[in-house]
Amino acid sequence: MQIISHYPLKMLNTFQVEARADQYVRFETPDQIVDFFKQPGMDQKRRLVLGQGSNLLFVKDFHGMVLHPVLEGMEVIEEHREYVLVRAGAGQVWDDLVAWSVANGWGGLENLSLIPGFVGASAVQNIGAYGVEVKDTIARIEAVSIADGRPVQLNPRDCGFAYRYSHFKGAWKDRFIITAVIYRLRKKPNYVTHYAQVAETVRRMGTLNLATLRKAIVHIREQKLPDPTELPNAGSFFKNPVLENQKFAALKKAFPRLPHYDYSPEAVKVSAAWLIEQCGWKGRCHGNAAVYEKHALVLINRGGASGREIFELSERIRNAVSEKFGVPLEREVQVVG
Repeated sequence: MQIISHYPLKMLNTFQVEARADQYVRFETPDQIVDFFKQPGMDQKRRLVLGQGSNLLFVKDFHGMVLHPVLEGMEVIEEHREYVLVRAGAGQVWDDLVAWSVANGWGGLENLSLIPGFVGASAVQNIGAYGVEVKDTIARIEAVSIADGRPVQLNPRDCGFAYRYSHFKGAWKDRFIITAVIYRLRKKPNYVTHYAQVAETVRRMGTLNLATLRKAIVHIREQKLPDPTELPNAGSFFKNPVLENQKFAALKKAFPRLPHYDYSPEAVKVSAAWLIEQCGWKGRCHGNAAVYEKHALVLINRGGASGREIFELSERIRNAVSEKFGVPLEREVQVVG
């Protein structure tokens, strides 16, 4: 375990904005986390759990403790006729887990290829892409209670999973630090290819199998999304709005070309990228921050942008979409400070 004061956070957020933490604590084993929070008063300190920083925007320094679990490792803990249970450490790079599962012929994660971040964040955020959400593969979550340092196991049914949401972002915020996630992966994959672009890309690449589907997803994402190591960003900055049927019908009547997707019997999901593009923001700049020219959902740091500049750009986009369409955009990225 390392504890460092006045720690720079630029390399711990994929926007690469300048910020510092009063204290930085790095954990390399679950026992270190348990021992740390058994100390009196630790649960009273302001804190932020940080993984790869792929879903954060710092708008100023963080006056508290940044907790950084770097718990790696992947292993099969149970094997059954139809599925395997795989445990991955919270600090394991997410896409490495996906690549490993595909290489072993286990299905469930392939549509989530190339999503940046660590395993722990997959459960916090309920990551999803191309018709798949990670909640449907999670068997249980191992964590440590911040209040008393007690190890706990959490059932996914209790985690409040919803679109890009879990209780870890709401009712359970600052209650737990995830140490590992256990996934149930299928030996006979159930391929999800109902997105037209996915189906067409797979068709061009050859026979449908896990490796081809992963390759197709990686290709699609690389065509649309910038590599954060080359062009700092946090992926999709906004969520796709979910509208009640009556609201959607009125909007669709006014804007017939509005892209949309089934969400539930009572609601429809619409494309935030299309809304933003129709407001003329695709490719536009605000200081050193900009909307990516290939995908309107992605805000980028062109070099030297402050967190405040990126935040102000996001506010201008939200205001424009609200004024033109009457639709509120919700940030997927967590704003800190």
